[in-house]
Amino acid sequence: MTSEPFPYTGVLAPANAAAVILVSEDGRYLMQRRDNIRGIFYPGHLGVFGGACDGDETYEQAAVRELEEELSLFLSGRLKYFSRMSFSFEPFGYGIVERVYYTATLTDREISSIRLGEGQGFELIEAGRLLSAERVAPYDSFVLWQHCNTQNVTSQ
Repeated sequence: MTSEPFPYTGVLAPANAAAVILVSEDGRYLMQRRDNIRGIFYPGHLGVFGGACDGDETYEQAAVRELEEELSLFLSGRLKYFSRMSFSFEPFGYGIVERVYYTATLTDREISSIRLGEGQGFELIEAGRLLSAERVAPYDSFVLWQHCNTQNVTSQ
C-alpha cells in the first residue's frame, strides 16, 4: 500500500484568481463546501467563492462572473477590494500567482435566492466557529482572519 501526501489532489494548474468574502447582514460568512474531487486545491474544505481569471479578465470581472456561475448572484458594481495574496509557484515553472479578494454584504433576500452551481453546498458561519472549528482552505482562512480583525490590527 502506498500512501499519498495529504491532501493529494491530482494534477493542479495554478492560475491568477479572484475571490469574494460574502457577509450576511448579521455578520456571518457565506462559505462554500468545496467539491471533494481531484484536481482542485483543498477538496472538501470550506472556502470563499471565486475562481481563476479567464483570458484577459480583470480580477473584479472574474469575481463577478464566478459569483454568477457559482451562486446565481449578480453583484456587479457592489464588490469592494479587500486584500491580495501572492504565491510563488516558481519551483513548478508557473512564476508568481495572485489571489485577489473582494468583499460584499448580502441581504437575506439575496441569500434565500441563491442557486448553487458549484461545490457540495454552502453555509452561513459565524467568524469564531469558522476560524477555530472548521477546515478552511488555508489562504482563505488567513484573509478571513484579516477581515474579522480589521479593527484589531494597527497601522504604523
